[in-house]
Amino acid sequence: MNWDQVQGNWKQFKGKVKEQWGKLTDDQLAMINGRRDQLAGKVQEAYGIGKEEAERQVRSFENRYSNWKPDVTPPQA
Repeated sequence: MNWDQVQGNWKQFKGKVKEQWGKLTDDQLAMINGRRDQLAGKVQEAYGIGKEEAERQVRSFENRYSNWKPDVTPPQA
């Protein structure tokens, strides 16, 4: 997973994060803003789990979306 792409297209990608971790608030998603380290930390905080478990969950999530590419729609003429 290319986190630079995720960060640049966070508005598209954050829905997938919200589906996986529904306890994350809109404010937390805004703070994460596509940064992997922030995601792991907010998952740990929201779910009251340890760092290792949060990292495991994020790695699993990365594997699921390893081929994700942002939606690119051509401009309307």
